[in-house]
Amino acid sequence: MSDLKSVVLTCAQPTGQLHLGNYFGAIKNWVAMLEDYECYFGIVDLHAITVPYTPADLRRNTLSCAAQYIACGLDPARSSIFIQSHVTGHTELAWILGCLTPIGRLERMTQFKEKAHTTQSVGSGLFTYPILMAADILLYNADTVPVGEDQKQHLELARDLAQKFNTTYSETFVLPEPLMVKTGSRIMSLQNPEAKMSKSDPNQNGSVLILDTPDAIRRKISSAVTDSGCEIKAAEDKPGMTNLLNLFSAATGKALSDLESEYEGCGYAQFKAEVADAVIAVVDPIRARYTTLMEDKGYLQQILKSGAEVAQKRAYKTLAKVYKKAGFFERIR
Repeated sequence: MSDLKSVVLTCAQPTGQLHLGNYFGAIKNWVAMLEDYECYFGIVDLHAITVPYTPADLRRNTLSCAAQYIACGLDPARSSIFIQSHVTGHTELAWILGCLTPIGRLERMTQFKEKAHTTQSVGSGLFTYPILMAADILLYNADTVPVGEDQKQHLELARDLAQKFNTTYSETFVLPEPLMVKTGSRIMSLQNPEAKMSKSDPNQNGSVLILDTPDAIRRKISSAVTDSGCEIKAAEDKPGMTNLLNLFSAATGKALSDLESEYEGCGYAQFKAEVADAVIAVVDPIRARYTTLMEDKGYLQQILKSGAEVAQKRAYKTLAKVYKKAGFFERIR
């Protein structure tokens, strides 16, 4: 990976199986960046413990997340895939940035307010979560961070903290730019097309997982919510059909207008069956590759070890600059 390339960093929590919203809205676009950017893909297990969790599930999901990343096309030969807790610097930088962060700023963070209402016991980790996220980004001096609408506020905090550190001490951090992906980024729940597809959806039929079997995919899509009338058309008053058309478009690469013309006069049942076939054609190779990867855990562990070593080298360079500028006494080696 050349130092001349812009650095892209993006991370995901190891909280179970990825779904089509993750794949079409994020990972597929990450794969397209491999050629032109120096890419770091983090599995942020430290973030996963801000809410109640089971340790054994976290370990299993972390390895599974790495396998899903690779199965979806993230090439470890052209990127660094690493586990957050395997790289020294994330929590250290988060402490320094936390000392620069006003409490009022954290209290206004949307995701904290939402989760605090739905979580019985709220720890301080959930409150300071955005600082750790800022540290994740700034530790690698990332030029670009792919984000969805729900993450823009967190990236703005990272930029503000970078600027505040630069002003307080001296120029250190790059101000990361958001990369907003428009195509395929709004795959909604099959059962509630007003809400994004989510792995935390209590209705399991709302999300198509990338490891779902063909039968499960057909069942979920056949039971997807549609709208009154029988017209296959994307429209504001037809959120269910619009969602299915968006999903079909993402799976085939065809424009919405072409799909509307092609399926004009077609019944809902036939249309849903063809959407399912298109999705299965995408998911089947991913699931097969994932199964093969999970049978060779030694290979996955080596990928994560190599990824952490590359990430650590870059992290240490940033952290050394931060420590010096913050006034910490040089460590005697």
